[in-house]
Amino acid sequence: MKAYLILEDGTVFPGKRIGADRDVISEIVFNTTMAGYPEILTDPSYAGQAVCMTYPLIGNYGVCLDDLESERPWPDALIVRELARVPSNFRSDLSLGKFMERYDLPGIEGVDTRKLTRLLREKGTMNGMITSREITDMEELLPRLRAYSCGRVVERVSCREKYVLPGSRTLADNGPISGSAAFDGESYRQPDEEGAVRHERKPSLVRELTGQRDGAPLRIALMDFGTKRNIAQCLAARGCDVTIYPALTPAEELLADRPDGIMLSNGPGDPKECVSIIREVRKLYDSGLPIFAICLGHQLMALATGADTYKLKYGHRGGNHPVKDLETGRVYISSQNHGYAVDTASLDPAVAVPAFSNVNDGTNEGLRYVRKSIFTVQFHPEACAGPQDTEFMFDRFFTMVKERANNA
Repeated sequence: MKAYLILEDGTVFPGKRIGADRDVISEIVFNTTMAGYPEILTDPSYAGQAVCMTYPLIGNYGVCLDDLESERPWPDALIVRELARVPSNFRSDLSLGKFMERYDLPGIEGVDTRKLTRLLREKGTMNGMITSREITDMEELLPRLRAYSCGRVVERVSCREKYVLPGSRTLADNGPISGSAAFDGESYRQPDEEGAVRHERKPSLVRELTGQRDGAPLRIALMDFGTKRNIAQCLAARGCDVTIYPALTPAEELLADRPDGIMLSNGPGDPKECVSIIREVRKLYDSGLPIFAICLGHQLMALATGADTYKLKYGHRGGNHPVKDLETGRVYISSQNHGYAVDTASLDPAVAVPAFSNVNDGTNEGLRYVRKSIFTVQFHPEACAGPQDTEFMFDRFFTMVKERANNA
C-alpha cells in the first residue's frame, strides 16, 4: 500500500505502508544506530515522536521479546529505508513487521532516509504526517502539522503505582556484572602465546556487590519519568532493592520509605513542562540523599536548582556519541536519546559545575553538584542498545550511597 511522509515545510517522501494502517502526526527525529531497534521502539523517551532509522536495512534479526525496554512500543511511528521481512536470528520471536502490527504501531518504508536525515540536520527537527491518503489541500494540512506538540507525556509513560524489584544477593545470582562495571576502565598489556603484545581490559579488584553494605541490600528509590527496564536491572544486578515510583509521587512519600539513595530516570518531552515534578525534585535535592540522574532526570535536577534548558536543533539519538570527562580528560562512547540540553551559562557555580561535555558539539553531558552527593548525566550509562563504556557510573553512585550510610 502506498504511503506518504509529509513534513511541515511541505516536503513529501513517498513510500509503502508498514505496521498498523492508520494516519499519524508526530515530531520526526532520527537515530543513527545500526542495531537496537527493539530497545529503541520500547524506550518511553520516544513517546510523541516518529523515529527515522538512518541505517538502510532494519529488522534483519527480528524482535526478541526479552530485549524490550518496556511492555510496549512508545514512538508514534517508525520510518525506514527497507524493512527486513525474514529475520535471521535464533533468538527472534517475531518479525519487526509483525511486532508493529501486534502493537498497532504505524510506519513507512521506502523513504530516502539519507535525504530525510540531511534535511532534519539542516532545518532542525520538524513535525510530519504519515498517511496513505493523497493530500490535495496542503494549505490546510501544513498549519496542523506545525501546531502539533507531544504535550505532557511523562505522566503517560510512567508506571501507575510503585513496585519493587529485588536485588541480587550474591554475584552468582546473576553471574558477573555486565559491561564496564566488571572492569576498572583501564587497560594493560599482556603477551599472547606467540609472544605478541595485545591490549586487554584490566579486571576490577571489586569482589562484592556494590549495591550491598555489610551483606545487606541498599534501598534505591527510582523515579519513573519513562524509565528503561535496564536502569532498574543495572541497580538490582548490583545487589540493591529497587522501588520504582510513579512520576507524580510527592517527595514526602518517597522519603518516608527511607531509601539509601535516589535515581532519577530518563523520559520524554520538554523538561520545562514538568512543573510539578520539578518542585518535588527540588525537595529531593534538599533531602541530602545521594542522587544519580540520567537524561530527563539530569535536566529536571538542573531546572530544580535554578539552571535553564533549551531545545537542540535536531538532538542526539544514537549509540556512538563521544563524551568527555572534564576532570580526567578521558573520552567515552555513549548511547544517547535526547532533544534538550542544559544551558551551562545558566549554572550557578556554587550549586553545580559541568562534569561531561559532548565532543561533537560541546553541549553539556553531565553535572557534578557542589557540596552534595549528586551527579547527573545526559547520556545513557545503562546503554541497551549501545556501548557499555560508562556503566561503571552505577558503581560510583553506590560508593556515594555507602559512604553516606556508613556516616549516618
